[in-house]
Amino acid sequence: MRSIKRIALLCGMGVVLAPVAWAENWQVAKDEEGIKVSLSEVAGSKYKAYRGVTVIKAPLAKVRALQEDVVGACAWIHECKSQKLLKQEGDQSWTYTQFNTPWPVTARDSVLHVTTVQGPDGSLTRTLKEEPTYLPEEKGYVRVSQVEGFWKLVPKGDSTEVIYQVHTEPGGSVPAMVANKFVVDAPFNTLKALREKAEKN
Repeated sequence: MRSIKRIALLCGMGVVLAPVAWAENWQVAKDEEGIKVSLSEVAGSKYKAYRGVTVIKAPLAKVRALQEDVVGACAWIHECKSQKLLKQEGDQSWTYTQFNTPWPVTARDSVLHVTTVQGPDGSLTRTLKEEPTYLPEEKGYVRVSQVEGFWKLVPKGDSTEVIYQVHTEPGGSVPAMVANKFVVDAPFNTLKALREKAEKN
């Protein structure tokens, strides 16, 4: 039984660690207000991966609850227009999100498969994987073709370190200026808004 648990744990860690492999040479793009955003080139992609890190003065359980409130989370996710839970199975969930985009870029939508793994140190990792064919395409939206990334929450006493790392292939055509702005704004604004929400009494 112990060996089965060990195999399950290793498989879980494989899921958690897999997204890290595609991005290694991180360069700090923004370090303000206690939030550090770094970018990395991704082989075979014209879009950079982003990683945002901050410490939130709130317990991990509170940050987790905010993340698991799928509809409510749209209020702090960068450029989120609407979001809903499609399916929940144990530690796995599927969510559908519609995003606002600046003119003249067509609005995007996304279906994410989220897998949650609890670490032995009390940390929590939520792996993000796009499943573009999970739902039929919506009129007026371009479906995001690929997302790989994760949220990692690490308890630090009464606070929580939050790491948010993602690489996205947005589908369709996106001007370089818009894409380059997004990879900095998305982690920074998302983490800032999440922190403000979590630190409210």
